[in-house]
Amino acid sequence: MSPKELKTPLYQFDEKVKRALVVVAHPDDVDFGCAGTVATLTSHGVDVAYCLVTSGDAGGDDSTHTKEERAAIREDEQRAAAAAVGVTTLTFLRWPDGQVEPSLLLRREIARAIRVHQPDLVLCQSPERNFERIFASHPDHLAAGEATLRAVYPDARNPHAFPELVREGHSPHTVGEVWLMASSSPNMIVDITDNFDAKVAALHCHVSQVGHRDDLDKLLKEWARGIAKEAGLGKGRLAEGFRRVVTA
Repeated sequence: MSPKELKTPLYQFDEKVKRALVVVAHPDDVDFGCAGTVATLTSHGVDVAYCLVTSGDAGGDDSTHTKEERAAIREDEQRAAAAAVGVTTLTFLRWPDGQVEPSLLLRREIARAIRVHQPDLVLCQSPERNFERIFASHPDHLAAGEATLRAVYPDARNPHAFPELVREGHSPHTVGEVWLMASSSPNMIVDITDNFDAKVAALHCHVSQVGHRDDLDKLLKEWARGIAKEAGLGKGRLAEGFRRVVTA
């Protein structure tokens, strides 16, 4: 099926996208949500960076580690997962896991990350609850997505928003577009067939979260196959879906 016949538009690499920033609530969120897409972008030479709002200190129901120990473990896991898809620049904001709100302080920290990395594209979690995928709509996810969108517009581009950032040397920056993960109304898909193995490898780095799951590879393929099929991609193709929002 040609791109013109697809039910959902297929992303075609744009050479104008040189830099991208992924903002998520917890370690492993990026890998479940868009690691295949990140691997696709880095394979084209895009400089991708991550901004993690929390370090996942409340993740892992059976963990007996302290919060500090758990956070350190999960940060290490995320660094390894990032490397699996070609990402080496990570920022951990270390907000308390489970207590994320789209506050002015969080908006400032995300705006700083945007001004530092100066991305053409930002990928983040959807601020809209998806009743078909309730686990994707963790309150931290919704809050991180909302804070990121507010940081993209207007905070990061407005020199009068958080003037302390300018004093720190971080000039305003305008992000061209945002891709929302786990949206209930995706309007773009990325074919990740060639980079699916990298996504799987990234997720396997999160041993504390998925090490007990023998069905992980199968589950990931089922999800990716379902997105591709719904969009009208050919048999055997795998995809990730997004709500693309033009922000400039």
